Amino acid sequence: MAEYDYDFFVIGGGSGGVRAARIAAGHGARTALAEEEKVGGTCVIRGCVPKKLIHHAAHFAEELEDSIGFGWTTKGVAFDWATMLKNVIADTEYLSGIYIKNLEKSGAELIRSRAVVEGPHRIRLLADDRVVTARYILVATGARPHMDDTVEGIEHALCSDDIFRLDRLPKRMVIAGGGYIAVEFASILAAFAVEVTVIHRGAEILRGFDGDVQKHVHAAMERRGITIVTGDRIASIAKREKGFAVKTRGGQEIETDLVLFAIGRRPNTKGLGLESAGVKLDALGEVVVDAMSRSSVDSIYAIGDVTHRLQLTPIAIREGHALADTLFGNHAVMVDYTNVPTAVFSLPEVGTVGMTEEEAKILLPAVDVYRTTFKPLENRVAGRDERMMMKLVVDGDSGRVVGCHIVGPSASEIAQMAAIPIKMGALKSDFDRTVSLHPTVAEELVTLRTPSERHRRQAAE
Repeated sequence: MAEYDYDFFVIGGGSGGVRAARIAAGHGARTALAEEEKVGGTCVIRGCVPKKLIHHAAHFAEELEDSIGFGWTTKGVAFDWATMLKNVIADTEYLSGIYIKNLEKSGAELIRSRAVVEGPHRIRLLADDRVVTARYILVATGARPHMDDTVEGIEHALCSDDIFRLDRLPKRMVIAGGGYIAVEFASILAAFAVEVTVIHRGAEILRGFDGDVQKHVHAAMERRGITIVTGDRIASIAKREKGFAVKTRGGQEIETDLVLFAIGRRPNTKGLGLESAGVKLDALGEVVVDAMSRSSVDSIYAIGDVTHRLQLTPIAIREGHALADTLFGNHAVMVDYTNVPTAVFSLPEVGTVGMTEEEAKILLPAVDVYRTTFKPLENRVAGRDERMMMKLVVDGDSGRVVGCHIVGPSASEIAQMAAIPIKMGALKSDFDRTVSLHPTVAEELVTLRTPSERHRRQAAE
């Protein structure tokens, strides 16, 4: 008789948890995964996928406008939010079904229940109040939107999940936050003619991104009619006969139909029994893990947004795969967190990989910056007064390209491909030797010849 009911028990059916379960089962481990909601997690159900689809819908608004310059007539064209949302949700349901099929095909068992950790090897399944045991437990429960409970009237505010449940668009919306989610939804909703005001406590939106990216996106959003208030935050939300009254700590008063909070996410560790089992959590409730995703309890692991590492779906997938290979594939795999590409699906779009100029100036003694802004070909004919920004950050001593930052059409796609040579350690001379593909916007990355700036750190005497 086996010592445990399972070799591997995964709590959470998001992208990372499903990948870990599938790979472990493929290695022959007796694997189960418990999920209390829909399989697919934040990314598939209420995050990356539906958001990207709505981003596409927003793009059509601009493309219709631009098409007039190319001879198209758009009279009578109309947009219906409810139809779009119904089709987007249908696609997430389809993807959730694919996740389930792939999980079951791998041989892993799917358990529809909330699971609570009761010890290093014990899990209680609340759906039928039974206890199972496992040699290893993986916590992959992700994160949830954070709501600021210090704001008076916070109960009137929406979180990002609620956008996918709106039956109709508001005329006005106030968005608290200045990160990925706030910027993306501000851009998307503005494209649907919603009057959007963004209130961000920081000095600039998109904290942590390259400074040129921040400024370029900020200016582009304002050209689209979005009001951006920085250095301030919401103090109160009061319900009115029609809509809400928002007051900020800086003294502004704004009338709006809806308020969205997009000020970050918090790990889903509450009520999982982790602390009672001896698992160390940080101040935000994130599971503290080592380089191999092991928690303070040797048999309990954690991956993805529930940990204190990068909160990106591909990272959760990579961590889940690496852990399953390490535990059951007879070879230890450690995830590399350097040069991870990422995108902001705003209007305009952002794609980035590697060091920002600001980071490079701190970490490297010599930095060369190559930057260009230009009007994409189609913008000239369309009459759209918007420029694209592309930037390479180069180690001035070795010539290695250490960062790439793009704002404009197809930025995410270009950044994904640029991530490959940057990960391989490509030199600026390698980019220079590459023949451009004309006419494309991406060709600008291999035609940049003269540095915009050179930064040199003075040697200590």
